[in-house]
Amino acid sequence: MPKISEKAYVTEGTIIVGDFSMGEYSSLWYGTIARADVDSISIGSYTNIQDGCLIHCSGGFPAVLGDYVTVGHGVVLHGCKIGNNCLIGMGAIIMDGAEIGDYSIIGAGALITQGMKIEPGSVVMGSPGKIVRRTTEEDKEAIKNSALHYVELAREHVAL
Repeated sequence: MPKISEKAYVTEGTIIVGDFSMGEYSSLWYGTIARADVDSISIGSYTNIQDGCLIHCSGGFPAVLGDYVTVGHGVVLHGCKIGNNCLIGMGAIIMDGAEIGDYSIIGAGALITQGMKIEPGSVVMGSPGKIVRRTTEEDKEAIKNSALHYVELAREHVAL
């Protein structure tokens, strides 16, 4: 049975199955599928999963997302761990056992292969993903602002 904070926002058309939890002020947007039938999915607070994303797991590989994470449109997250204050660009794919460190940015369309460990504060691009630079203070501020923007956007949608 999913456990979703009363302060979280889930749009119509979102599919949630199984051992799923989501913290306060987080949001799941249109067409997202969160399928926790094989292992668990845990989403922290102030995290947004944008339209058309897929979150799934493999046995022994739960999907764990921290706080203040932005997951762009069409991302696939499969049995991976995403730290706090991360931005996952549109269309990225992150595979089983991969771990993304805090304050990291995964570029649009990047492929993070099975078991890959991304150290905190990394900017990763390409397929397969490679670290191209360190996150700056401006990047870190933009990540936080993106998460907070989606909290406001969810509030606006609730009011519609």
